[in-house]
Amino acid sequence: MLTILLAFAASSLAQQVYIPAEGSSRPQCVANLSYATAAPSFTFRQFAFTQVETIRTATSIPRPTSTPSFAPPYAFLSHLVPNLTTTQWGNWDPSRTLSATDVGKPYGNASWTALWTSISFSNFSRGIYSTTVTPTPVPSSDLVLPPPDYFGPRDCYYFPEDFILGVAGSAAQIEGAVADEGRTPAIVDIASIGNSLSSDFVTNENYYLYKQDIERIAAMGIKYYSFSIPWSRILPFVVYGSPVNKPGLNHYDDLINFVISKGMLPTVTLLHTDTPLQFYANYTDTRIAPGAGIGYIDGGFQRSFKNQSFEDAFVHYGKILMTHFADRVPVWFTFNEPLLGSLNGKSVNAVIKSHARLYHFYHGVINGTGSVSLKFNDNFGVPRDPKNQDDVDATNHFNDFQVATFANPIFLGIDYPEAFKMTIPDFVPLSAEDLVYINGTADFFAIDPYTATIVSPPENRTVASCASNSTDPLRPYCVTQSLITTTGWNIGYRSQTYVYMTPTYFRTYLSYLWNTYKSPIMITEFGFPVFGEDEKALSDQLFDSPRSWYYQSFMSEMLKSIWQDGVKVLGAFAWSFADNWEFGDFTAHYGIQTVNRTTQERHYKKSFFELVDFVESRRQKAH
Repeated sequence: MLTILLAFAASSLAQQVYIPAEGSSRPQCVANLSYATAAPSFTFRQFAFTQVETIRTATSIPRPTSTPSFAPPYAFLSHLVPNLTTTQWGNWDPSRTLSATDVGKPYGNASWTALWTSISFSNFSRGIYSTTVTPTPVPSSDLVLPPPDYFGPRDCYYFPEDFILGVAGSAAQIEGAVADEGRTPAIVDIASIGNSLSSDFVTNENYYLYKQDIERIAAMGIKYYSFSIPWSRILPFVVYGSPVNKPGLNHYDDLINFVISKGMLPTVTLLHTDTPLQFYANYTDTRIAPGAGIGYIDGGFQRSFKNQSFEDAFVHYGKILMTHFADRVPVWFTFNEPLLGSLNGKSVNAVIKSHARLYHFYHGVINGTGSVSLKFNDNFGVPRDPKNQDDVDATNHFNDFQVATFANPIFLGIDYPEAFKMTIPDFVPLSAEDLVYINGTADFFAIDPYTATIVSPPENRTVASCASNSTDPLRPYCVTQSLITTTGWNIGYRSQTYVYMTPTYFRTYLSYLWNTYKSPIMITEFGFPVFGEDEKALSDQLFDSPRSWYYQSFMSEMLKSIWQDGVKVLGAFAWSFADNWEFGDFTAHYGIQTVNRTTQERHYKKSFFELVDFVESRRQKAH
């Protein structure tokens, strides 16, 4: 018999509730307590197979009867982006010898081609498509729900009628066609140079298969589709005064219209880790050595190009997209996880101020009635021992650095947290006028809370001493992170990557965000790459129970957060709607659909059905 020790020193307490060896309570069984002492009755009877296989199918989003409008159309807003010119460029293919006759023109075909030929690509490849594919309806046989797992959620709560359920993807990770229809290089395109990473040249070929992807998402009953638009496909030469790529505008105009025609609503991210490469003198400048900066890749936020700051150029790009598409797009995200793309304090300053400028442009100039925010990353830190003040202080430092650095000025109108200022000496001070302008420039709190991590102070030194030492290997967070509890167990069920299944901590996190920043919360990404999925047969990839457990447990804890903790959660977007390119890796499958990278055929996974079924079976009905 397993004996569980109840006496632990205070220093070894972890994030668990310890139970007697007799087992856990079963509150759902209160009505059947008589079985606890009664003897069973054994009888013979006529045998017959009684199992019945129930066949259910997904319910597609109905076609819209009207088209909502969230801002005036471009014809009424074009004066806000004056002197725009449009042109178009072709495709770059290193296997063909191309010669341009407009040498010397700053924005001509020769200049455009030179942006690609200046990079030493190896194994540059193209997909099997070169034009938009006409979608086909999803057969009903593909929409049959899978057999459920035996053990499932036991909650009895409901989602509000207007709860948002969506799926997400980003251009760099799904589109491919990186050198087609006028797009110029971005930092993600050179990720594979000089190392063994896979490239994003083909990925899911969503650039040509977007209608089929949207058709498949709508057929599953998803209402919201979140995607990003590459800056380098809209403004191939990046800066104010350069021409806009007409095919690029037409592509996303058609994509948005097709989303709406299927009864869905689009949400757009302006920058998802794909800064144009022209901001860098050398492609190696995009990499941040461990401990040499804040994030993992230099997003270029502190840089300039042709005497235009990133901030000014990005705001111009954002204005182009908003004036063209804000009439049909209800939700805008300026940046995705900007902390991970920040090199220094100037990077953070540029993100916050450019975001605020676009927020004011959307609501104050074009009078948009939708929403604007930016997505934060944070593997939520929980203290190793919640009764140990040093662990609690280290955890607050960890979470402040990742979230409060941006959220303090944007949501609370207050200065950067001390965790940031004590660690990053070149931070740009925010004046009183800055804080007034920045305060309240997000309509909800957007977060990508994939997992949790256990936090304690650094060994043999303090957080403060680490923060003041520019060579300390624990910088910039200056805490010890662990995925092993003090009992020796993993913090949760492990995935292929850094994600562990930590649903109860997710509920804690929602309460932390709600009560700290006083804003409604949107889960803009969360997902789970099943361990070893890439090595499995297709049928086993489709029956992805661990991913279902992840989504259902997180959503169940979200319901408890809404009803028991009083937290306002607006919705959730699953990452990702299909297996994709995880910034150099195809083996980590985050998708709720499989993708055959040779044929580009897609298949629904079990988790897709069960996530939708979980929400829709618990959605409040209209009165």
